Amino acid sequence: MSKNNFFEKIKDNNSPIFFILGPCVIESELQTLKTAEFLKNLSAKLKFNFIFKSSFDKANRTSIKGFRGVGFDAGLKILQKAKDEFNIPIITDIHESHQAQIVSEHVDILQIPAFLCRQTDLLIAAGKTGKPINVKKGQFVAPEVMKTAIEKIESTNNKSIWLCERGYAFGYGNLIVDYRNFPIMKDFDKPVIFDATHSVQRPSSNNFSTGGDRKFIPNLAAAAISQKIAGIFMEVHENPEQAFSDGPNSIRLSQLEDFLRYLIDLDQWVKRKDFPELS
Repeated sequence: MSKNNFFEKIKDNNSPIFFILGPCVIESELQTLKTAEFLKNLSAKLKFNFIFKSSFDKANRTSIKGFRGVGFDAGLKILQKAKDEFNIPIITDIHESHQAQIVSEHVDILQIPAFLCRQTDLLIAAGKTGKPINVKKGQFVAPEVMKTAIEKIESTNNKSIWLCERGYAFGYGNLIVDYRNFPIMKDFDKPVIFDATHSVQRPSSNNFSTGGDRKFIPNLAAAAISQKIAGIFMEVHENPEQAFSDGPNSIRLSQLEDFLRYLIDLDQWVKRKDFPELS
């Protein structure tokens, strides 16, 4: 499937579910390309729409000692190589306004991290690239407020905006997903995505690094799919115990196929049904 056809198929929340999958951070070129190839083959086998994700820089690590990535130039070269070798759409985070245009020349979708979803200059710079923008809803932001993020990007005449739910801060060191957020954000007439892996994080709970519990991912992802949404975001890794970032809430590649089959089947069933209307 060409990338143009891909974007035509994910304009709304009624299309078949698509998946954003990949390791949290680029650890090496070899790891990135192996994972991209695995996911491309799996998407062909199960016939789902797929975007590869990874970050060249994790600028919001809790500790100064945390691994941030391979860096801007090296990271973009690796993402470009994955895009070219496997003919797959790529998404990655940007953290500063000056990164937007350069990064957009190498990837297909720009992602705004949750902590930065209110940064006006960053949203406008991303919008000006003309690329689709995936805006993660901040852990501190009510769903209604995401309309202002949309307005900032649309001020550049860029209408290709996705909204991503990833949990809300629940006290210290925990997150909770409020499933009322999905119909609220769907009312903005934008594709809505659920970040199933970051939603099980336990921020700063693991000796000043982020912990998490992947056993809850299937429950949260299934509940999100029941909301009739456009996509699911999940971080995956060959060996999460050895991952440089977000290992505790990453899905093992060896367990991914059966999990995706379940989610695809559930999505197909849900989207054949109408929600009951209550008054």
